[in-house]
Amino acid sequence: MLDDVNLNELLHADEVVAAEARARAARIVVTNRRVIVAAESRTAMALPIEELRRIQFDIERTRPATLVIVPELPEHEPQVLAVPHEDLRAVAETLIHIAERLSA
Repeated sequence: MLDDVNLNELLHADEVVAAEARARAARIVVTNRRVIVAAESRTAMALPIEELRRIQFDIERTRPATLVIVPELPEHEPQVLAVPHEDLRAVAETLIHIAERLSA
């Protein structure tokens, strides 16, 4: 899991974390400017919220939920994350922050 020291290295000086959640080994961080998806060994996505095309959150009864974050530009790889039931609420609250920015 990405720790606070590594997260601080990813943030720009004027960025403020608005929400964050875990999705198995990944961490989803929403700042005042970007969505960051990172694991301990790499940053999988760090894009301005305005550059997101679609977010899909599928919840199933007996399996982990699936979160898909699709960037607008095809050269940025979509992120597909498994979300265990115990992390559903935190991920949903993080998605609210993104949705409010996308719809503004």
